[in-house]
Amino acid sequence: MKKVITYGTYDLLHQGHINLLKRAKALGDYLIVGVTNDNFDRDRGKLNVRNNVLERVEAVKATGLADQIIIEDYVGQKIDDIQKYDVDIFAIGSDWEGKFDYLNEFCEVVYLPRTEGISSTMLRDSSQEIVNVGIIGCGRVAQRFPSEANIVNGINVCAAFDIDPHRAEDFVSKFEGIKACCSLEELLQSVDAVYIATPHLSHYSCIKSALQAGKHVLCETPMVLDGDQAKELYRQAEASGLILMEANKTAHCPAFNHLMVLIKSGLIGDVVDIDVSLSQLLDKGGREFDPDQAGGALYEQGSYPLLPIFKLLGINYEDLTLFSKVENGVDVYTRGLFRYTSATSSFKVGLGVKTEGSLVISGTKGYAYVPAPWWKTDYFELRYENQNDNKKFFYKWDGFGLRYEIQEFISCILNKRFSSARLRRRESIQMAYVMQQFSQKKNCHNI
Repeated sequence: MKKVITYGTYDLLHQGHINLLKRAKALGDYLIVGVTNDNFDRDRGKLNVRNNVLERVEAVKATGLADQIIIEDYVGQKIDDIQKYDVDIFAIGSDWEGKFDYLNEFCEVVYLPRTEGISSTMLRDSSQEIVNVGIIGCGRVAQRFPSEANIVNGINVCAAFDIDPHRAEDFVSKFEGIKACCSLEELLQSVDAVYIATPHLSHYSCIKSALQAGKHVLCETPMVLDGDQAKELYRQAEASGLILMEANKTAHCPAFNHLMVLIKSGLIGDVVDIDVSLSQLLDKGGREFDPDQAGGALYEQGSYPLLPIFKLLGINYEDLTLFSKVENGVDVYTRGLFRYTSATSSFKVGLGVKTEGSLVISGTKGYAYVPAPWWKTDYFELRYENQNDNKKFFYKWDGFGLRYEIQEFISCILNKRFSSARLRRRESIQMAYVMQQFSQKKNCHNI
């Protein structure tokens, strides 16, 4: 039996894909089709894929041309698959002419003619809905948003507003196509969605105003500092058919998501402990040290270490104890200890105290180690008792990392998904409840 293998994204499956699969099928007796997974696409910079991997697999299956469908997860997998499945022919579109000649060492390589006049890119461009987005708050964080949004299809950043009009004018002077609005109302009238990058205490009112105006919302983390407010806002968003998403860039990082999948798949056994930390030494004259602007380590950094804890251990912990070093009304360091039914976890955040900044996830079969800065995940290891079993994983972290959360936000809007698996609403709400516990000084101790 002659086996043929081919690969593709198969986004927005069209006649060109079907023709290519038919030509590949005709080369042998058994056709294996590799479909790229979502993280692999993002890692290669493909942020414009419309359908998720499950939808794309189902579309290929529906053609009836594939005898077997596999998922392409990593660079170099083609060689592994050719040997694993004893493949005779590797087939690919002629637009890749010469790029896969290195596979001739393992099997015959055939470049197939493409169908002229149709492609997924053309279909995306012709059917692409554009979401017009306005920026609320033109400070340091917002400066990164326009360039990161330029990488993502389906978004047009067109307006900006800041309570300081001079800051808004200075902001738009740096970017083409963005106008400065004189009021929040003016901005809301001219956009479909907003990105909120204002100080923490204004998030709630800005989100509520945007939702009441019928606009989708991407809000910088922490979204709010009160769990009841978070619940209220998410309910309001869904009742209005709107997307509300917390902009936690680590949650949308391809490497972090792959790590979560591996851990949940049981590769280190049952998780019994998580130790995670994050710290910076900042100028104490900044907003981060102002108690009137919700300064302090936990409010500023806490949502990041809470992310892996809630993703892996869940939100139903039995107890949380907080220990803080407070200076001039703000915590420059906070340590939190969670107790679960069958696990524990701890986190450390600091603005005036420096610590390692790594993530260690301990399991019954091994542990995962992500070196500092773990939140900017581009490398991690799975380590075992037998060091020969250790595995290392390398990734790219592109730009400032905002492009991943922007892509997911736009995808949620276009596909009407009210909750992202990368950061569930319940996880975002529980993060806000942790902030609320701290503000109410419940089970909190000074050191």
